[in-house]
Amino acid sequence: MTLPVRGFTVAAVQMRSTNNRKRNLDTAEAFAAEAAGGGADLIAFPENVAEVRAEGSAGSPAEPLDGPTAQRFAAMAARHRAWVLAGTIALRIPRSRKRHNASILFAPDGSVAAVYRKMHLFDVAIPGRAVFRESSLVAAGDTPVVVSTPLGVLGLSVCYDLRFPELYRQLALAGATVLFVPSAFTAYTGRAHWTALLRARAIENLAYVVAPAQWGLHHAGRRSYGHTSVVDPWGKVVAERERGTGVVLTRIDLTRVARLRRELPVLTHVRRELLGSRPGSD
Repeated sequence: MTLPVRGFTVAAVQMRSTNNRKRNLDTAEAFAAEAAGGGADLIAFPENVAEVRAEGSAGSPAEPLDGPTAQRFAAMAARHRAWVLAGTIALRIPRSRKRHNASILFAPDGSVAAVYRKMHLFDVAIPGRAVFRESSLVAAGDTPVVVSTPLGVLGLSVCYDLRFPELYRQLALAGATVLFVPSAFTAYTGRAHWTALLRARAIENLAYVVAPAQWGLHHAGRRSYGHTSVVDPWGKVVAERERGTGVVLTRIDLTRVARLRRELPVLTHVRRELLGSRPGSD
């Protein structure tokens, strides 16, 4: 009889990706080796791991799912016999000038285990700070993704998704016990909201939240907050790297998730008819 997995070691990587694609991927390779050497069962990279383009520029062409960038992460997973979450990669959309900002999970044999296409796009204008319009080049996905693995049931999301709790509720109701949020949160919004939102998503769903992040100045006008974090299901930040690039290693205790969900069965009390419904009026 195969016993259920009680937990696993996760590595969340903090990077400072730029428009130098080769250097970014070489750096990711080095961090993967470090994480594997530390015993990581799953290595998670931040959003835009291969390239952070200047706002308003197209950057490198989008690639198919079997393109060279995805192949490099697939080889990384196979080399280290570890699960690898390629934060996000720009995936080509046939017959479209736009792309998907896609988080891809690779199994230890290098195969694609899951693909999540970012659903919420970062279209904001912060007076005196910055203007971002992700939708100018990216098409939104339309499907939440939960994947059952030998490590446990994992829920996928990306960066700006973090502000939409209904997505994470859907992931938790579908069985996810570990929620991933590869991100490139801006320094301005990150200071105010990043940790609070991560803790809220963990507490609401009694799930671990793993959030590998971009950090520092990528180019003029684009600075990311960093603070790569792992939050436990009680809302405690159990591992964090505030600044600089590097690897955060910690243990995910799935028995704790199961115990807390038994003791505080919030997910069984969810009024599912409220999910996706609109408030009524008298």
